[in-house]
Amino acid sequence: MKVLLVADVANTSDVSKDGSTSMVLGWFGDIVEVSSGFARNYLLPQGLAVIPTEAAVKSLAQEKARRAEVRKQQRQRLEETAAAVNGAEVVIAAKANEAGHLFGSVDSRQIAANLREQGFEVTDEMMQFSEHIKQVGTTTVQVKFAQDLVSAVNVVVVSQQDSVNQSTPDAGEQKVEDAGQKTET
Repeated sequence: MKVLLVADVANTSDVSKDGSTSMVLGWFGDIVEVSSGFARNYLLPQGLAVIPTEAAVKSLAQEKARRAEVRKQQRQRLEETAAAVNGAEVVIAAKANEAGHLFGSVDSRQIAANLREQGFEVTDEMMQFSEHIKQVGTTTVQVKFAQDLVSAVNVVVVSQQDSVNQSTPDAGEQKVEDAGQKTET
């Protein structure tokens, strides 16, 4: 069954476990071929599509062109950001033991926040790595802007210096030992 999309529709059969879609069923104003059950049970009742008539196609043509231009500008902006981010270095200080194992881990939120502080437009969901970073050192993390637009970022995790100083007694609380007895002066 052919339907005219009145919204950008993700291909729901290609939704990955993290919720991102790998493909788009169609963009606003596209006429797509879908199963009749999918059209009748989902697209039409949700208001995502209408039956394609000559009048409906003509009424959506101008809006379709405007949205296509907006998508083109967004893609250009993503490509510029991806080129700028590619090869960037993120330095994150984290508490670690002497062997370099972190007390906790470095995750996508921390990496994305560091990149945003550097002036890059990225979201937490764009960071792609298999597991959290749990070791001091350098790791390469993929930043996925779109299905076919990926950049690499070097993440350097350094051991955070403990800011807890050895507590020394104040001058007014000096302890003096005299022949085994402690007195305060």
